[in-house]
Amino acid sequence: MPRRGSGASWPRPKSCRVISVSNQKGGVGKTTTTVNIAAALAMNGQRVLVIDLDPQGNASTALGMERNPDISSIYHCLVEDEEIRNLAKPVPNIENLWCVPANIHLSGAEIELVSLVARESRLKRALAAYDTSELDYILIDCPPSLGLLTVNAMVACDEVMIPIQCEYYALEGLGQLLNNVKLVQAHLNPGLAVSTILLTMYDGRTNLSQQVVDEVRSNFGDLVLETLVPRSIRVSEAPSYDESVMTYSPTSTGAIAYLEAAREIAHRADTVVG
Repeated sequence: MPRRGSGASWPRPKSCRVISVSNQKGGVGKTTTTVNIAAALAMNGQRVLVIDLDPQGNASTALGMERNPDISSIYHCLVEDEEIRNLAKPVPNIENLWCVPANIHLSGAEIELVSLVARESRLKRALAAYDTSELDYILIDCPPSLGLLTVNAMVACDEVMIPIQCEYYALEGLGQLLNNVKLVQAHLNPGLAVSTILLTMYDGRTNLSQQVVDEVRSNFGDLVLETLVPRSIRVSEAPSYDESVMTYSPTSTGAIAYLEAAREIAHRADTVVG
């Protein structure tokens, strides 16, 4: 896989890029995108931290993290002020990749956050206390909702990446997500920007997939990556083996697509404007 990504070396960003992967619509490939983009970046020399902010904890599972409820997780950072450096665990078999896992405790965090001071910026404060100079990317996997966990991610990050599936109702709910981004920009994080849109679950055999691609590109232009991530059995199977597709089946069409998407993201490092 590193050889596939080689040629010209992938540029490191001037400072750590903090990217939330968000879409409140379920089943769009959000967690899959987070995990595989992170793995592809790390396998090509970038230093990457994944923060699993989804109570389902699927990103943690795909990255081989232990899901024991007695183990400290991102919940303890948000609610109990545990430091992120004490929570980040190295991902097995992928150098330069770490994960702050989620577990069952996070499912109640939205309710517990309501009564806390500065509830929208708990994650931002935690990242501010973390030395990010030794990282190139922090990817935050958001839950499929627009609640306090997602708001925490948007307040803490510089960029939002939106996966959109090439299926009917692809743009459903996207307007509300973009509106929430604008609200966070206006009131909590002026530097926030939607920097990347990735089209997932593409099926070249159907007219519908191509119609969705054309519609998204006509609406969002250069924000949309050139790479299309196809439907792939290997991508779906990989989490059941506690792996990303990048290690489970590195020659599959899904792995190659995520590698190309990660390459595009890396080469946008100096062109993203907040």
